[in-house]
Amino acid sequence: MNGYQITFYTEKNRKHGHQTVCEWLLHEVPKLGIRGATVINCAEGIGHAGAHHAAHVLKLTDQPVQIILAVTEEEAERLLDLVRAEHVHVFYMRFPIEFGLIGEDAPQKPSKHRAATRSSSGSGHHQEIKNAN
Repeated sequence: MNGYQITFYTEKNRKHGHQTVCEWLLHEVPKLGIRGATVINCAEGIGHAGAHHAAHVLKLTDQPVQIILAVTEEEAERLLDLVRAEHVHVFYMRFPIEFGLIGEDAPQKPSKHRAATRSSSGSGHHQEIKNAN
């Protein structure tokens, strides 16, 4: 499939409303029908205005963050239109790419751990652990 890689560059502490830009994007992406996003916390970088941003041992708020998405042309337009309409202050890059899945999803093997459901840090993704007994 052909489409675009959209990468947003921001800092861990940059806000849009009451959420960080990263949280806001991850909340809005599924509403647009976009199936995935990857967040990368970076060690350091220089912003578009020339300021140095880095993660420090006692202060991670200035840590650079990338939010990367592989999207169709229509999804890219919807996403960028939303970001513009919401007046989100964020730098982005858009690259033409080819993307897709290779192979099939591996079948889930039962775990030897007891049955429980846990959420991974509020991301909305749930993982079920089943007892093999």
